[in-house]
Amino acid sequence: MNQKLTNYLNGVFTPYDGVKSVSELKADLHSDLQERYAELKTEGKDDATAFHMTIESIGDIEQTILEVANLSRSMERQVVTNFSASYLPKSDLAGVIAHKGKFAASALRGSDFTGADLTGSTFASSDVGEAIFDHANLTDCNLSAIDLKDSSFNKSILIRTNISKSGLDGAKFIDVKLTDVQLTMTDLRKTIFDRCTFNGVDFKYSDLRGVRFDEQTFIGVKFDKSALNEVSFKGAILKNVSFLSGFSLSKKYYRAIKTICFEGATMDKLTYAALKGMDADLSKVTVI
Repeated sequence: MNQKLTNYLNGVFTPYDGVKSVSELKADLHSDLQERYAELKTEGKDDATAFHMTIESIGDIEQTILEVANLSRSMERQVVTNFSASYLPKSDLAGVIAHKGKFAASALRGSDFTGADLTGSTFASSDVGEAIFDHANLTDCNLSAIDLKDSSFNKSILIRTNISKSGLDGAKFIDVKLTDVQLTMTDLRKTIFDRCTFNGVDFKYSDLRGVRFDEQTFIGVKFDKSALNEVSFKGAILKNVSFLSGFSLSKKYYRAIKTICFEGATMDKLTYAALKGMDADLSKVTVI
């Protein structure tokens, strides 16, 4: 066995110690190189020439090792973030980074995701009631068809997040900017929204009866075909907001629109005109 070859391989592979697939590559390569060195010596090559020819025979080994290490680490991350169908109630997951994490059909009630980066993750069909998502990044996350009762979203990042068809009784959205979020086909009567900004949010087919949106901002929001009885927009800002009922305005929908409180609200001319055509009480609205 040529010790010089062994030392060479140890030096090349040192930065990747602990990566299983790289360790396996090192063991295989060590055996092959020792065999190649022995062959060259048998052919009459001196020690220095045999060593250099052996090293040259493996090409750009450092690039190969890097590629193997990156692939291995990527696969390890995928394994770590796959928690589908897991039983993990009250788990401490604060601050974790789990891009495209899989939490589908899992028991996560009471878990703490404070400050976690969950970009692109899915929680479909899971029990996430009483979970804490304060300051968490939920960009492109799928939280549809799950139980989020009494969950907390204080200063969470909600961009293109899908929270449709979910249980949100007692859920709290505090100081949140919701951008292109789906909140469709959901009962939101007991959900709390405070100091929020809604940009491009879709509430289509949701039950919003009695919800208070006072002093909050709505830009490009759709309340189409939603239940809106007794909703309050006191002091709110509404720009390009849609309240369509569908193909025709039924008397029931007219009556619901009339119960909405717009006292002190500010809205653009198009939103104002649409609501005026539905006989909404806009007597205390400021038009911009």
